[in-house]
Amino acid sequence: MNKRRLGLLTGTHAVNDLYQGLVPALLPFMVLERGYSYTAVSGLMLAATGLSSVVQPLFGLYADRHPRSWLVPTGFLVAALGVVLAGLGQSYLLTWIAMALCGLGIAAYHPPATVAARAAGGGSQKAMSVFSVGGTIGASFAPVLAATVVGGGRLSHSYLLGVPALAMGVVWFAANARRGAASGNAAAARKAGDHLMKPHNDWRAFGLLVATIVGWSIPYVTVMSMLSLRITRDLQGSALQGAAALTMFTAAGAVGTLLGGWLGDRIGRMGTIRAGYLLALPSLAGIVLAPSAGWALACTALFGLCMFLPFAAQVTLAQDYLPRNPATASGIALGLALSVGGLVSPLFGMLSDARGLGVTLTAVLCVLCVATVFALRLRNRAIQAMPADAEGAAAA
Repeated sequence: MNKRRLGLLTGTHAVNDLYQGLVPALLPFMVLERGYSYTAVSGLMLAATGLSSVVQPLFGLYADRHPRSWLVPTGFLVAALGVVLAGLGQSYLLTWIAMALCGLGIAAYHPPATVAARAAGGGSQKAMSVFSVGGTIGASFAPVLAATVVGGGRLSHSYLLGVPALAMGVVWFAANARRGAASGNAAAARKAGDHLMKPHNDWRAFGLLVATIVGWSIPYVTVMSMLSLRITRDLQGSALQGAAALTMFTAAGAVGTLLGGWLGDRIGRMGTIRAGYLLALPSLAGIVLAPSAGWALACTALFGLCMFLPFAAQVTLAQDYLPRNPATASGIALGLALSVGGLVSPLFGMLSDARGLGVTLTAVLCVLCVATVFALRLRNRAIQAMPADAEGAAAA
């Protein structure tokens, strides 16, 4: 494990996902200062998240065919540029284009950075979990940063939001300048011969994993969207309890990601994946059947913990299912598959309006049951040697 390299990549992940979190964090200020409608706000979210999810596998395919470490800093710098321009733009069209630019930067970052983190971590599940939590930490600071910089009608100060990306860019290029080009050239020289030695891609197993992740993303997004309403409206909890539930869910997810990485190195990633899904079922059932807000809060913490136990293991498993295209695997698993939950969330919103939150969460529990069945059918595939392009991405 190259701890210094892993730490650097984790830092870039925190900065990149900071800008991913700034997209929704800036929208309320745009509504107040520019008078955007809810439809306009939804369009901006679609520009940033929808486009990012669709094109992320394409960036993964490019990173597999043309390994370039510069995609990592370019990704978070372009994302920062998009956020800054969105805050400074006066017309809705320019703001929409800027949000789309931010989404493109986020999409360009994730596939090569995930492969590089896997290589820097030496195949450790714990290393991948640390890299993943870096993104969670970055996103958690977004609302505070947005309120501090542009709150009170100060969208014109959005240029200050680019400072974290510029600082991390300086750190990235300084660290790579010290490493030199020798290791990258050596990896490139080995690429052609090593490619022929890679195992074949198991697209069938990868398809089952993608279906599992889709079944994971739907409960995750739906619970995030409706948890606060479930506690305050259905269970007569306070507004503070509703907000605390979301914070608790996010914090428990970060702990679960780290715990899942630790367990993956000790009991194996398949055991970690299956345990996460099997334990998430009673946790979600507890939220559905909770008689009080306090009970729902306890189940929320357990649900967040269990849902994120498989996260790091699923990323490395996706890369091992497609050893010839690890960046593509990361792009599909982390981008396209995870976005499905957001795409179908309006349907569950309609169900909630018609039948209530209890019925919606019960339907989501059924979706998680299907995902658990898929997870139990997954089989391990250990790739001993890292792909040449991953080595190049990590070394360059």
